[in-house]
Amino acid sequence: MNTEKNDVPRGTLDGLARNWKADALSGFLVFLIALPLCLAISLACGYPAIAGVFTAIIGGVLSAFISNSEMTIKGPAAGLIVVALGCVTEFGFTGGADVAADMQAYRLALGVGVAAGVIQIFFGVFKAGILGEFFPTSAVHGLLASIGVLVIATQFPIMLGLQGEGAPLERLAAIPGYFTEMNPVIALIGGISLVIMFGFTFIKNPKYKIIPAPMLVLLVAVPLGMYFDIGREQIVSFGGQDHSLGPRFLVNVPSDMFSAITFPDFSGVFTSVGIKYIIMFSLIGSVESLLSAKAVDQIDPWRRKTNLDKDLLAVGIGNTLAAFIGGLPMISEIVRSKANIDNGARTRFANMFHGIFLLAFVALVPFLINRIPLAALAAMLVFTGFRLASPQEFKHMYQVGREQLIVFVATILGVLATDLLVGIGIGILVKAVIHLVNGAPLSSLFKPSIEVNDDGSGSATIKVNRSAVFSTWIALKQTIGRQDAKKVVVDLSATKFVDHTVVANLDLVRKEFEENGRELSIIGTDAHKRLSAHPLAALKA
Repeated sequence: MNTEKNDVPRGTLDGLARNWKADALSGFLVFLIALPLCLAISLACGYPAIAGVFTAIIGGVLSAFISNSEMTIKGPAAGLIVVALGCVTEFGFTGGADVAADMQAYRLALGVGVAAGVIQIFFGVFKAGILGEFFPTSAVHGLLASIGVLVIATQFPIMLGLQGEGAPLERLAAIPGYFTEMNPVIALIGGISLVIMFGFTFIKNPKYKIIPAPMLVLLVAVPLGMYFDIGREQIVSFGGQDHSLGPRFLVNVPSDMFSAITFPDFSGVFTSVGIKYIIMFSLIGSVESLLSAKAVDQIDPWRRKTNLDKDLLAVGIGNTLAAFIGGLPMISEIVRSKANIDNGARTRFANMFHGIFLLAFVALVPFLINRIPLAALAAMLVFTGFRLASPQEFKHMYQVGREQLIVFVATILGVLATDLLVGIGIGILVKAVIHLVNGAPLSSLFKPSIEVNDDGSGSATIKVNRSAVFSTWIALKQTIGRQDAKKVVVDLSATKFVDHTVVANLDLVRKEFEENGRELSIIGTDAHKRLSAHPLAALKA
């Protein structure tokens, strides 16, 4: 593929004219993935099923004209399920026992969503895109893994036709018991759906993966639901037990999508619950979106770089508008973005086309959505949760360094025992303690010691003293970014400790320099000891 600058596709009107066929095809294929996932995530959040579709439509169409991120797909993501569900729950959500209370909790959560979106707009305006650079890598991975565990805990019983009650750890412990209580018909549909999702990972030939796994699940689950007539109130007997079926096991969306538009109630914004979740939505949503956008840039075939401030602005505007009409929070979503790249997208208008296809589907044939079994959507989310918290994540953290695994596990346990904000705070605290044990001076965790020497000969040297760790990385990156020299040298010889986050980020910056015809060299680590055999392991003097 030609990657010369003059041939790089761009999301301009001229680029739309040149690339619309490739972008429309990719947008359609991503739409096939996005539709079932939007429905599944909405229901898992305690929102109406249509809420996630609203978000993906707005995220697709609007952000294409605000953000310069060419490959990211905007929409709801599993990573925010725990936050959204926690918000509606603390506002009085009953899970269907009290319809009026559930609607009020939903409207209060929308008010929080609007406020969080406005804060994200300010993040973008005041160039807080670098916020994603602060959090240590192992703590972020731990946060995402803990979200995966929580998603499994909440969705596994639904996949078997049960409600599931109690705290996440209680639900996990109850999983063996769910099999003795499961609704056999619903569990059959959920089990087959789960097998399809996992089975797709073993198929290597792309010819056999033309239909995305989530859409294949629907193509199997919907006919199964119709065969068993699960939407009709009836009793089925299995193993000497009676089990009921009925409309509650199917997705429910209105025939007119516009009648589902719901406006927020702002009366909860300044309550303790409202303030708590405004912080969580704006902070966790922003960090996850920024990290996703950076990850997608790394696999962009043309290596185009996203302006993270503009992307955060787009997400903020999108979230504000989506919450104002009844939608879920959105981020730059990495799984659908990866599918977008794999399907041949060329510019950000693929994101727009994916939104347009969603709009057309729910506007023209919403009755098809009402045939989807909830168990099938729950199975998709159980699979997603497993991917977030897979054994490979634990293995990867251990390979990078045992201290990374400790932070990773501490974050997971912290989230499961408390909540997302406290959990990631615990992970950061454990990380800081490990740094102190490894010789990093306490003061260096808060204030970097950096010296710059530029003699005007085209080479600049940045000498870092004491330590280089996650909490001072932003200052180091900004110092590197201010250098105009063609060759920049980062001298770490005077450091007592360099953590994995800094080592990994320096490697990314080095690659960015190479792509721009410049050179970044990291020297002074010969006397340091790597804390593992991994090339990006932490360094200790």
